[in-house]
Amino acid sequence: MSDAIADFLARAAAGLSPHPPGPDDPTSNPRGDHSLDPDGSAVIPPPPHRRAAVLVPVVFRPEGPGLILTQRAANLRDHSSQVALPGGKIDPSDPDPAAAALREAEEEIGLDPASVRLIGYLDPYLSGTGFLVTPVIGLVAPDATFQANPAEVADLFEVPLPVLMDRERYRLRSRDWQGRTRYFYALNFGERLIWGVTAGILNNLRERLYPDSDPDQLRRSAG
Repeated sequence: MSDAIADFLARAAAGLSPHPPGPDDPTSNPRGDHSLDPDGSAVIPPPPHRRAAVLVPVVFRPEGPGLILTQRAANLRDHSSQVALPGGKIDPSDPDPAAAALREAEEEIGLDPASVRLIGYLDPYLSGTGFLVTPVIGLVAPDATFQANPAEVADLFEVPLPVLMDRERYRLRSRDWQGRTRYFYALNFGERLIWGVTAGILNNLRERLYPDSDPDQLRRSAG
């Protein structure tokens, strides 16, 4: 095992939960974009919340660690063309959030669940539309293959992990939504904009694993 992977796993063990939160867990009143409202007037979607899960797929390659994201298809009803993490609703047949995240990742990007090592969970993230999203962190085998499902995914791409773990790249933005001002995190990667729930989850991961926000440290350990 390389020093970079060992360091990442040590941070994950210290900063992530080893067990998924249950529906009655205290974190069911979780962070979300509403938490970013500077005057605290954001409307929090009331329960019952619709449960969902996303996979946060990290892969270590010779050139350094990266994180796999998708560009959603333009024809989708919700969040079309946005950058996202693979995932979706937790079905009644899913035994837990990890199973749902792995199932959705296989459906969306052709990722074999056997190629993923689950390493922990982040706090649920409550979307403005009432989805309670459990992020499942997974270490993806470097020889894993991918095949985007065109019905759901227009493209998939990797972002260097140091980019996403750099606090200075996250900007608090706002826009009018349903008669109110909504605040959210956003960051640019080339011509792509990563924002909203996806950026919020990634920023939570940064806070848990790299609270000192030293991207050079991750670059050095990866080298």
